[in-house]
Amino acid sequence: MTATEHASTATQSNWITRDYHAAAELAQAIADALRAAIGARGQALLAVSGGRSPLALFAALREQELPWERVTVLLADERCVPPDHADSNSALVREQLLQGRAAAASWQPFFGQLPGGDSADWSEAELAALADGANAALAALPWPLDVLVLGMGEDGHTASLFPASPGLEAALHSSARVAWVRPVAAAHSRLTLTLPTLLEAGSVFLPLAGAAKLAVFARASQGPQPELPISLVLHGARHPVQVWLTP
Repeated sequence: MTATEHASTATQSNWITRDYHAAAELAQAIADALRAAIGARGQALLAVSGGRSPLALFAALREQELPWERVTVLLADERCVPPDHADSNSALVREQLLQGRAAAASWQPFFGQLPGGDSADWSEAELAALADGANAALAALPWPLDVLVLGMGEDGHTASLFPASPGLEAALHSSARVAWVRPVAAAHSRLTLTLPTLLEAGSVFLPLAGAAKLAVFARASQGPQPELPISLVLHGARHPVQVWLTP
């Protein structure tokens, strides 16, 4: 079924909402954006989010026909866990997205070696050093992002911009690409792309499903609210955010 497109009715119309019924529709739109970027500059930089929500999307996206060898994939955020940990977003992307046709893409993780122990116990200096390492690893990428696929939690967080959490203020305002955040209501310390990095992306996709998340989106659409970090993306992105809605 073809996605139904309609302009947002919010006062500040910096997004477009689309109703959709199958992950293949969203995968096609993302692939089209990647093709456009490759056509414009010969390569594409794609950032994706982890978690369980994008599994169907990854399965559809990895079979899209496009020159994947010209695509570099990275994460919008990562939990500070080893790459073989059950909660690793890197493992999820490698196992669920970078397969099939998409196996030809380049993969850029945030980190390799980690300090020992639980990241919840790491000092801010250790987290800052990890973020510095990620910034060094990502420095040579062809910024800005061409395509960014975000998620959103029912608390209004996106990437790892968690409300009222240590590290959030720096992640909202830093000129660096990556910052650390220690969520107060979620497991594991995180590395996340900073808000300025998210805002400059060429195409931003935000798939949302379920009544609870649609209610958060309705609140966020009313204006920028620091307690709802997703609202800062909706109202601040350089290009209109494409919000894909499904019941």
